[in-house]
Amino acid sequence: MKPGTWDARILRAIELASAHPFASEGLRFYECLAGFQKSLYSEIRGTCGPSKVPRTPGTLQQEFDAFLLLPHFAPFLSLIEKIAPSPLSQFAHELGMQGGSSWQEVLTRFWETGLRSPENVEPAETLISWTFLQPYAEYLSDHTAWTAPVGTPPICPLCGNKPQAGALRPEGDGGKRSLICALCALEWEYRRIVCPACGEEDVRKLAVYTAEELSHVRVEACDTCHTYIKTVDLTKDGRAVPVVDELATLPLDLWATEHGYVKLQTNILGI
Repeated sequence: MKPGTWDARILRAIELASAHPFASEGLRFYECLAGFQKSLYSEIRGTCGPSKVPRTPGTLQQEFDAFLLLPHFAPFLSLIEKIAPSPLSQFAHELGMQGGSSWQEVLTRFWETGLRSPENVEPAETLISWTFLQPYAEYLSDHTAWTAPVGTPPICPLCGNKPQAGALRPEGDGGKRSLICALCALEWEYRRIVCPACGEEDVRKLAVYTAEELSHVRVEACDTCHTYIKTVDLTKDGRAVPVVDELATLPLDLWATEHGYVKLQTNILGI
C-alpha cells in the first residue's frame, strides 16, 4: 500500500464533509466504509505478504481467493446494514441471512465481470461486491510487478475496468493527466486532450466545466459520445485525494446530467 493512502482518504472525507454540507451524508458513509477497507487491506497484506508478484496485464480478475475473503464478508454486511441508506441496508441484511455459498457466488460473479457488465445484476449487489472487493483488488494492484503498457489505454491495464476519475498532477509548468481505476485504484498516464470513452481528440468537441466553489475539480465531457469524467487538478489543490474529491462534487454531476452527458463510471455512491 502506498504510504498513508487509507488515512489520507479518511481524513479528506472528514474535511470535505465539513466544508460541503451537500455532500456530507455520502462522505460520512464513505468515511466508515474506508475504515473497514483499510482494515481489510491490512489483513490481506498480513496474510499474503508485501512482495510483488509478476502478473500479466488484464489478468487480475483471474485471481479470487474465497478462503481469504469470505471470513470478512459477514462483518462487512453488518456494517453496511448499519451505515447505508435503504434499500442498500435491506439488501445487505437479506444477503447476510443467506450464508457462505451464496456469498461466494455473489462475490465470484462480480470479480469475474467487474464493473464491465453490470446490466444483469442487481445494483445493490454490484455496489456491495464492489466496495468489499476494492481492498483486495487494490492489494493485488499494489503488489504486482508489471511494465506499463505502450500507449495510453482507456481502461485499467491491470484489471480491465473503467476509470473512476482523472487526475492532473504537477509536471514542469503544467499538469500531467492520469486515470484512476474504479476497482483496483491503479493510476496510469493518459493523454490530456482525448476522451477516454470514445477516443475523440477534437478539442472543439471536448467540453470542460468547473464551478467556482469547486474550482480544482473539472468535468471533462465529450460531445461525440456524450460521456463525461471528473478530473481532480492537484496543481490547484495539492491536498486533494482524487477518489474522495470526486465523491464530494455532486453539483458537477448535476451540471453534466442537465446537459445530457452520462458518466463514464458511476462511483460507490451510485452517482
